[in-house]
Amino acid sequence: MNGIFKAFLVKYGEIGIKGKNRYIFENALMDQIRYALKPFGDFYVLKEQGRIIVEAHDEFDYDDVIGALTKVFGIVAICPVAVVENNEWENLKNEATAYMKMIYEEKELTFKVAARRSDKAYPLDSMEICAKMGEHILDTCPNLNVDVHNPEVKLNVEIRNKTYLFSLVIPGPGGMPVGSNGKAMLLLSGGIDSPVAGYMIAKRGVALEAVYFHSHPYTSDRAKQKVVDLAGIVARYSGPIKLHVVPFTEIQLYIHEKTPHEQLTIIMRRIMMQIAEKIADKQGALGLITGESIGQVASQTIQSLNCTNAVCSMPVFRPVIGFDKQEIVNISQRIGTYETSILPFEDCCTIFVAKHPVTKPNLKAIMRSEEMLIEMNAMIERAINETEVILAQR
Repeated sequence: MNGIFKAFLVKYGEIGIKGKNRYIFENALMDQIRYALKPFGDFYVLKEQGRIIVEAHDEFDYDDVIGALTKVFGIVAICPVAVVENNEWENLKNEATAYMKMIYEEKELTFKVAARRSDKAYPLDSMEICAKMGEHILDTCPNLNVDVHNPEVKLNVEIRNKTYLFSLVIPGPGGMPVGSNGKAMLLLSGGIDSPVAGYMIAKRGVALEAVYFHSHPYTSDRAKQKVVDLAGIVARYSGPIKLHVVPFTEIQLYIHEKTPHEQLTIIMRRIMMQIAEKIADKQGALGLITGESIGQVASQTIQSLNCTNAVCSMPVFRPVIGFDKQEIVNISQRIGTYETSILPFEDCCTIFVAKHPVTKPNLKAIMRSEEMLIEMNAMIERAINETEVILAQR
């Protein structure tokens, strides 16, 4: 493939309707493309008349580049492009025919030519280019037939200062370029839901940091590494993630000792949200992200979520709130987090769990129980000060 394609035409979707702010989103997308392709060679990323074009300056691995671009939020489609430097008509039609022969060989297919020319001084207009080039391909490639209404292959010909030929369209992930919509803090556990939640919010252009609550020695170093690995997988899409590993054992044991056991999970979640919010504020994040889904567990009933929300001043984003488990699993499998999420290493929530957790907690009763935690503020500050920061990268 490298011998054919020297560039990639990148198509975007909703960025195109951003009006006067469009250039901000285009520039953010170009930055994300440059970052994604940096490990794979020297590429020049430019913007031309509503298109983003990625040109290779040296040799590259086609599969690596496509794999990287299909993980860049904001990209709707990737079109591998053959570049024709000489726009003279005889050369152009011959290059287009050679392209069709090389890509489709002897396959029996229908095709049409779709031409665009930014150079209005070109001697042929778009309709003439389509007709004459289609005729030449038809005469030269007996395995191909014209179908202008429903072709199996559409050969796109874009004539600028040079000509771009492309017919392959590879779907991108869509969404908005990361960093174009602020930053939020993901509460990342070792489960299935929270990595999916982070992925979904990053897809809307939000940069991510993450916080993980580690209860050594009740949770092992393998459990911690599992979360680091999950952050790394999400980072393939979101870019680098600063993972804040909070020592949580002292706090959990204190809650376990001082509060009613049926309230343990709710109070623990409230303390987690408080800590995550404090770290988020220090890092310039504007919201929290969780993988909570209504009714999935005792801490995710409407009453429980209300108690959890009450402790936060930041907005809490819950992108999987209305999904059932299988829907979340399907996304986790598609983005590559599922196999890591199901590794059998316990997180702090599953270790310190009440046998009969309250499912309809009363906020006033929860707050009365928390009044017994007179050392909690000092413990929270100590946990934040002792937090380890790990950079997870794609």
